[in-house]
Amino acid sequence: MISPTPNMIAEKHGPVGKLIFNKPAKHNATSTDMWEAIPVILDDFEKDPAVRVVVVTGAGDKAFVSGADISEFEKARSTPEQVAYYDKIGEIANARLTKCSKPTIARIRGYCIGGGLAVSLTCDIRIASDKSKFGVPAARLGLGYRAAGLKNLMDLVGPAYAKEIFFTARHFSPEEALGMGLLNRVVPDAELDAYVDNYCKLIGENAPLTMHAAKRTVEELARLDGKPDFGRLTGLVKECFASEDYIEGRTAFMEKRKPQFKGR
Repeated sequence: MISPTPNMIAEKHGPVGKLIFNKPAKHNATSTDMWEAIPVILDDFEKDPAVRVVVVTGAGDKAFVSGADISEFEKARSTPEQVAYYDKIGEIANARLTKCSKPTIARIRGYCIGGGLAVSLTCDIRIASDKSKFGVPAARLGLGYRAAGLKNLMDLVGPAYAKEIFFTARHFSPEEALGMGLLNRVVPDAELDAYVDNYCKLIGENAPLTMHAAKRTVEELARLDGKPDFGRLTGLVKECFASEDYIEGRTAFMEKRKPQFKGR
């Protein structure tokens, strides 16, 4: 597919859809056009049954996403109306990443800072190079963070680490981030691509309806209001048991072969 802006790249490789922040000269700092492009790209990935997993990453080897493009502020965030619009499209983009019906992996190399860290938190799995750096510099800029963003972080690392990340505003190593629970895996930089590719292969071979049901169940159980929609979750489980994939999974097990799931 073609992305609406050259600053975001959309690629498909078999069962993998790749969403790439493409501004390497500025460490993939985000701008208005990039936020606007994310829902468009995800809509296409979600409509394509061949795409089983979405990888979110940054171009080049210096950064995943380093935060907002400060150079854009003068022309795009200088009035209250512009600030409100920028905040709105950023929220929409992050919400679409969070709500993506397919498994998402953040492939992280280099700087993962501020808004970039927030993007990584919208993904289901975070796999990082051992040369990555993490942090939220809000306290050095006088910025306030919304409750939803802080909750995403706190759900992963807990209240104490969330406070440390915000209070110190320092950069954390991948090993520290892994110890906090911020990351799923840290791998040697030279092995990052092969490791992510292998995870995509593992996920791509599994039953889409089962993964979707699990993802939505975790989402409901983590709701801010503490009121999961158990009726919805029961329906998702029933959908799995009523699917052709469930028949295929049982048959393949009995025949001692690899199942071929179709997502229906």
